[in-house]
Amino acid sequence: MEEKLAFVEGAEQPLSMHPKKFALWLFIVSVVMVFAGMTSAYIVRQSEGNWLEFDLPDVFWYNSGIIVLSSLSIHWSYLAAKRDDFNSLKLGLIVTTLLGLSFLVGQWYSWIALVEQDVYFVGNPAGSFMYVFTGLHGLHLVSGVIFLIIVLISSLGNKIHSQNMPQMEMCVTYWHFLGGLWLYLFMFLLLNH
Repeated sequence: MEEKLAFVEGAEQPLSMHPKKFALWLFIVSVVMVFAGMTSAYIVRQSEGNWLEFDLPDVFWYNSGIIVLSSLSIHWSYLAAKRDDFNSLKLGLIVTTLLGLSFLVGQWYSWIALVEQDVYFVGNPAGSFMYVFTGLHGLHLVSGVIFLIIVLISSLGNKIHSQNMPQMEMCVTYWHFLGGLWLYLFMFLLLNH
């Protein structure tokens, strides 16, 4: 009997993760795979020739600053939630949401700048890739803004606090991921354009 108890006591505990967090991480991995495949396809297609050369829109620089600021503001909001500082939590979520919307407006203006350079979705693969990269990232950012609004609504009802952090943690993780993904895409385009 003593041997049996020693076996049970020494048993490893399984790793546990909130099921929604696990689903989020699976989704993030799938998005990483999609963008890795697309950037690989970009490099392969570029090496084949017939590649339109054009300047990246200046608004990409502004959007990069906006996305970095939004990561800082959501992290500030996260720290406020851990301290039960409800006013800072709400303010940080509002600021992050506004910055996210500003980023989306910036993406729209980047498309206008591309059209002004005669870069279109059809006609040359260089333009097609640019619209697909920015459009797909923008689509994910729309989902991130929706998630921010959902968390903001929860915070207005004081449902986000130090004892109830999973929704906030997921939102922060996803938002930081979107920021990192944009910075990766921007650096990739700067280096391979």
